Amino acid sequence: MKKLFLKNLLKNSLSEKAKIFCWTLFDFAHTSYSIVVATFLFAVYFKTVVVENKPIGDLYWSIATSLSMFITAIISPVLGAIADHSAGNKRFLLVFSAICICCTSLLYFVTSGDVLLGMVIFIIANIGYQSGLVFYDAFLPGLTAPKNYGRVSGYGFAMGYLGSFFTLAIAYPFIKQHMIRETFVVSALFFLVFALPLFLFLKDSRKSVPHTESFLKIGISRVAHTLKNIREYRDLTYFLIAYLFIIEGVNTVVFFSGIYASTTLHFSFEQLIVFFIIVQSTAIGGSIIFGIISDSIGQKKTLVISLIIWIFTIIFAFLSSSKDSFVVIFFTNIFNSTADDVLIYAFYVVGLLAGSVIGAAQCTCRGLMSKLVPPEKKTEFFGFYSFFGKSFAFIGPLVFGLVSFLTGSQRIAILIIGFFFIAGLFFLRNVREDAQAKT
Repeated sequence: MKKLFLKNLLKNSLSEKAKIFCWTLFDFAHTSYSIVVATFLFAVYFKTVVVENKPIGDLYWSIATSLSMFITAIISPVLGAIADHSAGNKRFLLVFSAICICCTSLLYFVTSGDVLLGMVIFIIANIGYQSGLVFYDAFLPGLTAPKNYGRVSGYGFAMGYLGSFFTLAIAYPFIKQHMIRETFVVSALFFLVFALPLFLFLKDSRKSVPHTESFLKIGISRVAHTLKNIREYRDLTYFLIAYLFIIEGVNTVVFFSGIYASTTLHFSFEQLIVFFIIVQSTAIGGSIIFGIISDSIGQKKTLVISLIIWIFTIIFAFLSSSKDSFVVIFFTNIFNSTADDVLIYAFYVVGLLAGSVIGAAQCTCRGLMSKLVPPEKKTEFFGFYSFFGKSFAFIGPLVFGLVSFLTGSQRIAILIIGFFFIAGLFFLRNVREDAQAKT
């Protein structure tokens, strides 16, 4: 009884800053999965060990990532509508986080040749991770005033990248001893421990409503009503289409950056760690700085700036990833260095540029979404946010995997990513930032 009383007391007395901190700690926690499984260690382990470095490994990885994102996209709007109706965000977040944590630890049992097992466990883990983000993001509009959405969103992403640092620091001794499978268990435990404050101290949005029909039927009917009246949400629709392309590009970079560096540039695990430290370092600063800027000049303008930087980064990555490129030849002569060294350091520069906007693009998108979404449908629309971000998420990874497999060149595949950011800019121009949807 005393513990229950203390728990309820803490829930009711937390200041806005304390609530925001508990919320950002979840970002700190879940990024351990992103960096260890989706982006870095398991992604490279899957290609080099599980698939034994066969060229078709890129295609297998793209199928696994794409299928998990597609399934998440289909279920997210309905689950979001159910949460808005009565069930609350926290209970769904708890379920999907538990799924991700359990499956991440199970990756320990995936060894050489276990292609199907590795794909299945990863797909389930990624569904848990990606679905949970719908309900986590939907907490944002209730944490602070609209004028602070950008910076609070940025704080969350910054904490996430800081979490990546801590995860890599803990995992590094295992990596040095070539105990890669053990890092998957480390990631799961890290996620579990630092996610707890959100579940212990933040209030749920759960409401008591008459159970006249099933939650599933209610969720489907609410989504159907929204789609039927989609014209009322013009700016949201244009933004969601823009977001579809933007996050497509970001996710493809996230899922394949480690594989690209290890396969095309022949990075060792130690060099990959340096690369990701660079990415995470600049991502922390980029998330905070761009979040503050977005509250000053607007989320839309800030997002446009970040997309322009993204396009330049993709072009530079393409030009600096071949010994025959004029960029590599130029810097080889300027610094009197070898082409191999220039390739390595040039990709570190790519990591610096990408890191500065990877969090910026995501936090400004989340901030702009929070401004545009109608409050009474916030989780449902964050479900659509997930739907638009993930329903076609198979395109980017699948295109990258297919182009890489068919041409035998990841350089050509990475150049394709730039077109997603260009398309995002095109649709973003139709969005009026101050036009919140009305029901």
